[in-house]
Amino acid sequence: MFSSKLVALAALLPFVVAAPTASIDTSSHCGQWDTVTAGQYSLLLDQWGASSASSGESCASLSSLNGNTIAWKTNYTWNGGSGVKSFTNMQLNANLNKQLSAIKSIPVTWNWQQSSSSVQADIAFDIFTSSTAGGSNVNEIMIWLANIGVGPIASSYNANGAVPTTSNISLAGYTWNLFVGSNGANAVFSFLPATSGQWIQSFNADVNVFLEYLTAHQGVSTSQYLTTFQAGTEATAGSATLTTTAYTVTIN
Repeated sequence: MFSSKLVALAALLPFVVAAPTASIDTSSHCGQWDTVTAGQYSLLLDQWGASSASSGESCASLSSLNGNTIAWKTNYTWNGGSGVKSFTNMQLNANLNKQLSAIKSIPVTWNWQQSSSSVQADIAFDIFTSSTAGGSNVNEIMIWLANIGVGPIASSYNANGAVPTTSNISLAGYTWNLFVGSNGANAVFSFLPATSGQWIQSFNADVNVFLEYLTAHQGVSTSQYLTTFQAGTEATAGSATLTTTAYTVTIN
């Protein structure tokens, strides 16, 4: 027979192993620079190009936080103007300002869905490095999981748009084209799926392999510090809802 203590312990086990569900702000935010912090993350609305639109806005809300796994929703409508209107994103606030040489891995899970393909937008990671901890940006590294009617910064262009510096790079289980250019303030390295129109909606990988590629093949110094790690959507035109059902990232 089981003792009463063992029965009581067994009854408690589900509560011991379950990840805690945090109490978070799940209200909708639409302010140009609104920020909502939850756990190790901050949801940033970052509507930095909104003034160039004839009308529109971006709104976002958190859905849940379980341990370090967060979920959120972004919806936007932008009309008129040119260029990116908003980069609503989830920013990591933990374990930053490490030199690239000291980073062993950056495991990431990002599961997302988007309601429309009739927009101009990308869905991407946006990573910055600096020569000093917390210093000015030297390199911007983007990993696009979807390119919807837009294009990356590049050093050269042709009739079809941006020309990749290197094509068909195998990293993290996918094949990428790398575009290298400058935004006028810092170097920009953008990895885009080599397959046109591909949406990578369930991304589970070590993002550090992209940084290692750049230090090995593009002259990025391993002494650079990783200062910013964000994931979200740069929206230029149209209306859509981006729903992230699970996102987690750790810098080891």
